[in-house]
Amino acid sequence: MTVSREQLEECLDELSARAHDPRAGLYGPSSMAWMINREMSAFAAAGRAVMLQLAHPYVAHAIEQHSPTRNDPKGRFVRTLSKVFALIFGDLDSAVTTAREVHTIHASIEGKITEGSGRFAAGTPYAANEEHALLWVYATLLDSVVKAYEVFVGPLSDAQLERYYEESCLFAYLFGLKRAQLPDSWQDFQRYFERTVGSDDIAVCSYGRDMSFFLLEPPSLLWQPVVASYRLLTTALLPDKLRGQFGLPWGRTERLAYRASLPLMRGSYAALPERVRYFPAYMDARRRMQGKGPDVASRWLEQLALRTLPHSS
Repeated sequence: MTVSREQLEECLDELSARAHDPRAGLYGPSSMAWMINREMSAFAAAGRAVMLQLAHPYVAHAIEQHSPTRNDPKGRFVRTLSKVFALIFGDLDSAVTTAREVHTIHASIEGKITEGSGRFAAGTPYAANEEHALLWVYATLLDSVVKAYEVFVGPLSDAQLERYYEESCLFAYLFGLKRAQLPDSWQDFQRYFERTVGSDDIAVCSYGRDMSFFLLEPPSLLWQPVVASYRLLTTALLPDKLRGQFGLPWGRTERLAYRASLPLMRGSYAALPERVRYFPAYMDARRRMQGKGPDVASRWLEQLALRTLPHSS
């Protein structure tokens, strides 16, 4: 079933009624959502989340048929990131406005699968606002951010994971998914995630495989060491099934290289100053709660980083 505009508006009305402080948006400074999503380690999660999404034939076909990713990967990345940050760190008005914009964009994305994959035969219609597809995309973001946080920052307790999951259910409301449509707890969510990965819903088609090659290949020799490290990290965080379907090597050499890199990654990350370690959107949100304007230095660093992204024009 496709999420209608009426269903989205019902969810947004419920969120607005529950908001304690419109300035804080959905969460606020004391939330696990801000604590975890402020970390630049989420960049490390992005590759895994995208690969998981590309493994769903609906998503792979939608990107192939409707997205400018190949022609403007940097632009798509920046637009997606800005919308996600508006939903998590923006005030209530920003979050609600962005949710409506995302729903409108998704409403125009529909078509038919041209290549049979998993349980989806060629000719199967798809829609970006289809509930199960939205739930899967939401799940890939949530699970990947937690995985990356625990790699770079440290393990989360069961109580922290449960609290983070409950908070994340509000994020799902922004896509028109109500609480009853989501797993009951973090453990139930993990079972849903593992069950879905193991099912025929997740099957890498040629579009998904081609796009993954494009995203994980360096645009020039200069970027080869950086992209190789990112590819190794992404491969390490993926489920076994998808490593095989994407054709990503994970033998003894790769496993040893990954284990050897962990102390350096964690140590280097821990030494970063706040302005580099935390996303500018979080820094701005924290200042907003203090009655201050945006953090100019953080925004300058963000623009500098974006100009040096691989696959940039």
